[in-house]
Amino acid sequence: MTGANNNTKDRLSYDVIVMGGGAGGLNAALVLARARRSVAVVDSGEPRNAPSAHMHSFLSRDGVAPLTVLEAGRAEIARYGAVRIEGRVDQVEAGENGGYVVRLEGGATLDARHVVLATGLRDELPEIPGVRAMWGEDVHFCPYCHGYEVKDRTIVVLGVHPASPGQALMLRQWSPHIVYVPHSRPLTGEERERMDARGIQVVEGPVSTLLSKEGRLYAVELADGRTVECAGVFLFPEMTPNDGAFDGLGCAKNEQGWLVTDRAGRTSRPGLWAVGNVVDSRAQAVTAAGMGAAAAFYLNHDLVDEEIERDLAAHRAALSGHAPEASVPAS
Repeated sequence: MTGANNNTKDRLSYDVIVMGGGAGGLNAALVLARARRSVAVVDSGEPRNAPSAHMHSFLSRDGVAPLTVLEAGRAEIARYGAVRIEGRVDQVEAGENGGYVVRLEGGATLDARHVVLATGLRDELPEIPGVRAMWGEDVHFCPYCHGYEVKDRTIVVLGVHPASPGQALMLRQWSPHIVYVPHSRPLTGEERERMDARGIQVVEGPVSTLLSKEGRLYAVELADGRTVECAGVFLFPEMTPNDGAFDGLGCAKNEQGWLVTDRAGRTSRPGLWAVGNVVDSRAQAVTAAGMGAAAAFYLNHDLVDEEIERDLAAHRAALSGHAPEASVPAS
């Protein structure tokens, strides 16, 4: 195994540093550690799905608490020698002799040949009393993650995002009792027609608060005092990728400001990879895990190609009696 080592500046150096300890980051680390790569996972310990009591649609892990899955993943990567570092990455910079310098909050610095960004995204929630307190419990975003748990019961969808009407139309698959409250975003004529066609009730007026008893949602209250009893609330949050550590490295982004990657997870800059919600807002945990595994496969192949070129140059130099030029950091 190409273990971590100290370079000339007494900094720890790894083949790969994974930023983020969620399903995508841990699965990437697992594959790479089993490929005998030196791997460090920098993990803040604050996964996006932490507020949820259960994770769904993950084969063999359906209904399991998200943190239980992550604890199992941490133990698995440690079994193969990967290192988990509690903390956050402040910035990633290009190294002087190839590879990258990873600067952690607090001042620690690491070196890596490749870096995998798996830091997810931030959900920006509307400032409606009760939303944040019940987020992940009775207030949700993803129907595939939480729709089944409120099937056939009354679900309120809040109109807080351009995608909110589509969210309500989708949730009709799980329950015939969907109530759409436009809140801050009035419906267009076409959107209202679609609601009518799907049998979705529209209740006009801004929402003032979500009502709960003993921490569980039971109704939505409007500004005029009317209430809509319900078993769950769904809303579409504003989503912002946690990709600031790559700022300044020139990675290509799309028109919406999200990092562009190929199907393997490569960004436009060699040696930098991104997987999971940091590049795909709709990726569930199982999707992120698959993205992490796929990136790890291709990343290891890229490392092998680099090493072949290095060894070939050294081999040819030995035959000719000339020292090769250093092009790939030693593993």
